[in-house]
Amino acid sequence: MVRHNVYFWLDESLSAEDKSRFEAGLQALFTIEVIQNGSFGKPAATPERPVTQNTFDYSLFLEFDSVEDHNTYQVHPDHDVFVNTFSPWFKTVKVYDSEL
Repeated sequence: MVRHNVYFWLDESLSAEDKSRFEAGLQALFTIEVIQNGSFGKPAATPERPVTQNTFDYSLFLEFDSVEDHNTYQVHPDHDVFVNTFSPWFKTVKVYDSEL
């Protein structure tokens, strides 16, 4: 299994409506057939610690049965729609993929 973790830092000028559109775009990714599980969230209000990194705006978590499924997702037309639609809003994106 592969867990695909994506952290987004968005442009500060985005409106609440823009953020709702972004969340709908994240949600739409979950319909891609190779995704086994998906969720997204915002930084938790946990106490600040030296090891905590919570400056991101959104996190996305996707699980795939295999590296091949992950690779299929990366070139899927719906993934391209998400990237093409929302990448102008990204200040920074970090991806951490883990094989479980």
